[in-house]
Amino acid sequence: MSENEGTSETGGGSPVPPLLVVDGANVVGSVPDGWWRDRRGAAERLRDRLVAYAESGLPGRPGPLDVVLVVEGAARGVPSVPGVRVDPAPGSGDDRIVELVADAAHRPRLVITADRELRHRVTRLGAEVAGPRTVRS
Repeated sequence: MSENEGTSETGGGSPVPPLLVVDGANVVGSVPDGWWRDRRGAAERLRDRLVAYAESGLPGRPGPLDVVLVVEGAARGVPSVPGVRVDPAPGSGDDRIVELVADAAHRPRLVITADRELRHRVTRLGAEVAGPRTVRS
């Protein structure tokens, strides 16, 4: 997604915001702040921080953004909130992220992760990637 890429349009002309997919386990695990004692709570705090990005966007990526937080394991029970859809991966979070990116080929996609293999998989599908610091504030 370049700076001048905003929303794309569907066949009906309706604007479709860029997709921001966040690798919850990877982003939460990128800071040793005790998240392992409360994985669900850590995922909820991340989800709540992501709400601001849905409207305002990220540096160089103006909003609105369609924000999806992919969670796995103990964080699967975290509910969605307005602005952030929480997607509980039925198996591998990485596999679910790849599915989401593949299914959204009609619009710009940005995946937030530091996982090298996942970065490789989604860039092959045309998505851009950024590291966890992009959404850690």
